[in-house]
Amino acid sequence: MKSILKQILQFWAVYYLILLGAVPYFFPADSRLEIATKFNSLMIYSLLALALHVIVGYTGILHLGIAGYFGIGAYMTGILCTPIFPFEFCFLYLIVIAIVTAAIAAVVFTAPMLRLRGDYLALVTLGFGQIIIFVIQNMESITAGTQSLSPVDPALVPKWSYPLFKSLGFSETWLNYDWKIFPNFYLLTLLMLMLVYWLLHNLEQSALGRALVALREDELAASCMGLSPVKLKLIALALAGAISGLAGCLYVTSISSTAGPKDYGFNRSILMLCCLILGGLGNRRGLLVGAFILVGYDTILADILNTQIQQTTWSTKVKNLLQPSNWKFALFGGVLILIMRYRPEGLFPAQRKSRAVKTPLESASQSTVSPQGSVSIAPSNSPLDSNSAKQEN
Repeated sequence: MKSILKQILQFWAVYYLILLGAVPYFFPADSRLEIATKFNSLMIYSLLALALHVIVGYTGILHLGIAGYFGIGAYMTGILCTPIFPFEFCFLYLIVIAIVTAAIAAVVFTAPMLRLRGDYLALVTLGFGQIIIFVIQNMESITAGTQSLSPVDPALVPKWSYPLFKSLGFSETWLNYDWKIFPNFYLLTLLMLMLVYWLLHNLEQSALGRALVALREDELAASCMGLSPVKLKLIALALAGAISGLAGCLYVTSISSTAGPKDYGFNRSILMLCCLILGGLGNRRGLLVGAFILVGYDTILADILNTQIQQTTWSTKVKNLLQPSNWKFALFGGVLILIMRYRPEGLFPAQRKSRAVKTPLESASQSTVSPQGSVSIAPSNSPLDSNSAKQEN
């Protein structure tokens, strides 16, 4: 019974993603759209956290500028979609352009600094994120500076394909506007999150994924085994940039605006890093829990508590003091301190790492010490040992 229950619970992350699709329907119809908007933001930030997971969790590179790739995908979508420019691409084109542009930017801007290691490389990535913010703010004729590009309301598919979709029963109004209405865009975001999660699962099981993990554990040993650290790092950066660009495209499309440079700053990168640390470095499932706790508090729970506090009869000073949104960074810092103190590997540590730690202990437990002081190792059931024994006979 326990084994069956364990097999069922090991897929809890899949159940969580499926549950996200049904969450808005648990609320009354008049508040369903608002709840869907908040959970849509949660899924987009979960995508961004998965992008950072590729760099930090797989290769061990401390990257502090993931929000910069997020901003590149967002502003590429805004520039190629808003009516003030002559492009007005459809969403199908925008999502491909955002992915490719962010991936190229990740490789081009970070490749010259890959010889750096540790804190030096982290500072360079931090500088890259700040440069993106300053570029967005100063290119006012293109990015609108500190303002936002709006409206970002692309059609779903190019106009030349309208006859085909109309023959399938889709109206022109639905292809232009209604595809963004709940639950269409909400389910599309969920589909993208599940697709990226599945792709990263397959990556972990592949030779490339094992090479990335080997690079994280010991770069020198990986290079001695014939792996190219620079090539692996560039692949990880390109993949992380692509996922970040996808998240940026979905973000600006969901809010119909680029929002402004502050949404792609250092605070966003740190929040994503906190999600990884809280959930467990190198664990996709733990990352989802970390994003749900931190981003869910920031975008869902804090707003609900603020509304409840404002409805009380307390004085204005007390209301402002008790607003959860004013205490979120202090709360995040306190949670991280507790995690680092009592569970430094995160809520759900990576299975590969836990096995690597337990293996020497298990091998030591199999050894026995004789009264004379000699150490004897218990026989192993490995097929390699049985084959070698046959050869000796």
